Amino acid sequence: MASPPLLRLDGVRLTFGGTPLLESVELGVSAGDRIALVGRNGSGKSTLLKIAAGTVEPDGGEVFRQPGATIRYLAQEPDFGSASSVEEYVLAGLGPLDDPHRVQRLLEGLGIDPQARPGDLSGGEARRAALARVMAPEPDILLLDEPTNHLDLPTIEWLEDEIRAMRSAVVLISHDRRFLERTTRATVWLDRGRVRRIEEGFGAFEAWRDKVLEEEERDLQKMSAKILREEHWLRYGVTARRTRNERRLAALHQLRADRRNARRQVGTVEMVAGETRESGKLVIEAKGVTKGYGGRTLVDNFSTRIQRGDRVGLVGPNGAGKTTLLRMLIGELEPDSGTVRTGTNLDLAFLDQKRASLRDDLSVADALTDGRGDQVMVNGQPRHVAGYLKDFLFQPEQIRTPVANLSGGERARLLLAKTLATPANLLVLDEPTNDLDMETLDLLEELVANYPGTVLLVSHDRDFLDRTVSSTVSPDEAGRWIEYAGGYTDMTAQRRETAKAARAPAKVASVKSGGSSGEAAPRPAAAKLSFKQKFALENLPREIERLEKAIRASEAELADASLFTRDPKRFNAVAAKADSDRAALEAAETQWLELEMMRAEMEGS
Repeated sequence: MASPPLLRLDGVRLTFGGTPLLESVELGVSAGDRIALVGRNGSGKSTLLKIAAGTVEPDGGEVFRQPGATIRYLAQEPDFGSASSVEEYVLAGLGPLDDPHRVQRLLEGLGIDPQARPGDLSGGEARRAALARVMAPEPDILLLDEPTNHLDLPTIEWLEDEIRAMRSAVVLISHDRRFLERTTRATVWLDRGRVRRIEEGFGAFEAWRDKVLEEEERDLQKMSAKILREEHWLRYGVTARRTRNERRLAALHQLRADRRNARRQVGTVEMVAGETRESGKLVIEAKGVTKGYGGRTLVDNFSTRIQRGDRVGLVGPNGAGKTTLLRMLIGELEPDSGTVRTGTNLDLAFLDQKRASLRDDLSVADALTDGRGDQVMVNGQPRHVAGYLKDFLFQPEQIRTPVANLSGGERARLLLAKTLATPANLLVLDEPTNDLDMETLDLLEELVANYPGTVLLVSHDRDFLDRTVSSTVSPDEAGRWIEYAGGYTDMTAQRRETAKAARAPAKVASVKSGGSSGEAAPRPAAAKLSFKQKFALENLPREIERLEKAIRASEAELADASLFTRDPKRFNAVAAKADSDRAALEAAETQWLELEMMRAEMEGS
């Protein structure tokens, strides 16, 4: 028997201006649900979450929240109030029966200093602090609006594990496909004011959505054909009884009204990058570049050659030096040592993740043209700003709107429009996917993948990287930047292979005295491993393999969508065991690596 919903929205309606934003919306959230809430920018997803959280009142319909159920909502802009420290802010979100020790663990996992002052936090740090506040109580329902924005990849992967292990029902809005695929078991699509739901995770959504839109288009075509037939009858076939004619005429009027009121899918962004002369074959060559700040080395002895047509992704934790390396490669920053040489005929277009080039006091049109009239040059051809902005889904009445009044998604589209209008053969994109909806992301992926010039891309979006880049540059555990062939998944696979090769027991070739190989005999060891160390070195690989198998088995069991509802105790036990095994695996790998390095040093290898 299905449990009653913790939260239910029935017939919810809301209108801003003339067009309804939400029309008769139905949404139910039950214990253990993992729901992806998806839709175009401006479709009302954030507003729907606010209605569910109780911070926005709908114009009509009913909102039911189970008495006693706790709900926490992560807004896109956190409000720290009068809190003097991050720890105080997060603790203030706990209930009387919640565990305060969980706060410390979450802040540690998110990499936030508990004593940091909220006013001193960066955008990414403020986001992580807000995440800790809503997750710490483990509420019955957790509503998360773009939780991965401004998070680095290690933190995103940590957040995935936390969400999978939580007992809370979770409703997620995110542009990160990989994140949604790994954390959701149902998908709610908000489209033109109404919702549709499938009981499958986001991985099944896009194929289902395309099928729904195809069926809808066929139905509209059938309606149009029927109207044409009825109009033909009206002109030439009104010969039957008056009552039947009036009824048929009324039906024709209704068909016309239905077609007029049908809200078709909003158009798609049309992206074309501004083209210029062809660059030289060599675009960038870096040799042994090193850069540090305050005694800390961010880039150490890095070398690369980037050729025309390469698409290079830079990934790594926040603070690892991605922006520093990027600025050195494009010549904005001098290295402490080493050299960077750029090729000939380079024309650069730069999309800055901070969107510093968008002044809030300018109108949309002036931000696009830098105040130089009402035309923009695209591929050498003048275009009126209204027509060009329409390609990026801006309405004509928005061109005089101040940038300060735009949503995050609209600002992202405006910055894309401005960047892509710049004639360039080197496209530098720093976190371009933030706040973009998935349809716009699809088109940006296609543009980057087919761009005739060269692309440097900084991103935390794993799916976007996999679909666009030809090589990935990332720091290893020692902080050395290494270039890998392929996208993010290719990089992680190569790292796993390297780690496995390092864990494999070393085979020491014996050299017989007087042999013909000509190889020198190994130097005598300066010392020997203890019996306990030798035993650990020989047996840790088997323990590591056992832990890896156990983690895979636990993850496979947790992937069962019905496990939490069917047996919550078993779900929590398996999740706890998986966490324990992951910690044990990390400790075992570290111990093995230390012992192997010790053995190699003793043997002079």
